[in-house]
Amino acid sequence: MKTIHVLVVDDSAFMRKVITDFLSEHPQIKVIGTARNGKDALEKISSLRPDVVTLDVEMPVMNGLEALKQIMHEHPLPVVMLSSTTKEGAENTILAMQYGAIDFVTKPSGTISLDLHKVKEELIHKVILASRANLRTMEKQARIETTTSPLLQSYSKIELKPSRPISSIARQKKIVCIGTSTGGPRALQQVLTQLPKHIAAPIVIVQHMPKGFTKSLAQRLDSLSRIHVKEAEDGEVLQNGTAYIAPGGFHLLVARSGEALVARVEQSLPRNGHRPSVDVLFESVSDLSDYEKIAVIMTGMGSDGTAGLRKLKESGNTKAIAESEETAVVFGMPKAAIAANIVDHVTPLEKIAETMMKYVDGQGV
Repeated sequence: MKTIHVLVVDDSAFMRKVITDFLSEHPQIKVIGTARNGKDALEKISSLRPDVVTLDVEMPVMNGLEALKQIMHEHPLPVVMLSSTTKEGAENTILAMQYGAIDFVTKPSGTISLDLHKVKEELIHKVILASRANLRTMEKQARIETTTSPLLQSYSKIELKPSRPISSIARQKKIVCIGTSTGGPRALQQVLTQLPKHIAAPIVIVQHMPKGFTKSLAQRLDSLSRIHVKEAEDGEVLQNGTAYIAPGGFHLLVARSGEALVARVEQSLPRNGHRPSVDVLFESVSDLSDYEKIAVIMTGMGSDGTAGLRKLKESGNTKAIAESEETAVVFGMPKAAIAANIVDHVTPLEKIAETMMKYVDGQGV
């Protein structure tokens, strides 16, 4: 079993000690160094070459976001952010995900959390998971962003090729459902920002994320996209040209209300440890027999979405797209769906929006 070498970055000596002690308890993890700010972290990364970095967001001299941008530019490697649960903390965490951080852990009670033990197991789990990230994909993304555009470029300025005339097939009602987890915020940005404003389908999304962060994610994606992106609300009517993200800590389902489709947001038991769950969303969409369903599974650990996708395929009139291994930061969820032999197209991330639109427009692939 390969030892995971970790660099711990936090401006608090107390937090550095606690995080180091927690991680060191796991036999697979070895903390090889600590740093007190972003500038110190960059120097330590160059000399120590860690496998994973845990990085605090709020630090003097150079904060976590600035350090993360430099890391992804100079030494792309898996980073797990530690953030607060404040509104500003959530917004900074979403920025960090889109700068290239693999995942994040929230400090239970602010910058110096005396009760960090509450998230000890989560921290260990996410560091181990981060160590399995696809480094080649991360390096490729970093090169593309460095050479072609600023990191926070709005893809909404990209012009899609004109669609062919709408066929009778395209007039059938459509719905797009997307499931993703680790690495998902960045993947969602690439897909959603390539979609045209008047896409003739609503889009429902499960991104594994805790309560308090999905609203910031939706707002961030909405600011970059031509379509409208929002956190789903219970009972709202689903509209074409809008993407609805499941609120953290809640399942998102789709139900009928007369001729319309509505979002159902509820807190039934987690499915295989997840709430929201991709399986729960996909299974609810499988009941829409008069709709053509386009289902997408992207980067993430585990197999959430495979059981739901199977139900979708059994219900008929479903096209399934999985992100390919070459672009997935974590090739777990797509791999599980592909292995189940229920995927129609295995597609690199940059082609997923185009593949989706061909089905929405009734052009096939």
